[in-house]
Amino acid sequence: MDDINLNHLQNLKEQAKVVVNEHQIEEALNRLAEKLQNDYKNLNPIFLVVLNGGLVFAGQLLPKIDVLCQVDYCHATRYDGAFKGHEISWKSEPQMDLFGRHIVIVDDILDEGHTLNAIVEYCQQQKASSVKSLVLVEKLHERKSIAGQKADYCELTVPDEYVFGFGMDYSHHWRNTKQIYSKG
Repeated sequence: MDDINLNHLQNLKEQAKVVVNEHQIEEALNRLAEKLQNDYKNLNPIFLVVLNGGLVFAGQLLPKIDVLCQVDYCHATRYDGAFKGHEISWKSEPQMDLFGRHIVIVDDILDEGHTLNAIVEYCQQQKASSVKSLVLVEKLHERKSIAGQKADYCELTVPDEYVFGFGMDYSHHWRNTKQIYSKG
């Protein structure tokens, strides 16, 4: 990457507005952990982390949940660094046997829902006992792939703008921030 692009990416963050700050994220993580602790205390769930977006979120949330569980991952994407989604691309399916298990899909954002729906369908096809969705944020708009779609667990919303940070990327960058920003 040349210096102009790196400078652009640096300036982008400096000029972006914070839409969810670090304190709000921490409070949301604590509320989610409490709910998941109560709902899964005796179920030995598999937390299925969607790469790459769900990685930061899962890494901060899962240590707060004191339940017997397993963690797996999958990598399904519509964006692959682009700013507009395309067809679902499976880069890696879950590694564990999902048959008869309680699955919690962990992802960064519910935008239109295409990727999340594809992963839910995959888990159902594998005959999981239950499949729930857990996202850090939901983008507020009316373009959901299923009318009225909501995640089973979500504590934060963001405006219908391009957002990045805390797992969400801008051209494969800025996933590592402690806050969520809007390009505006």
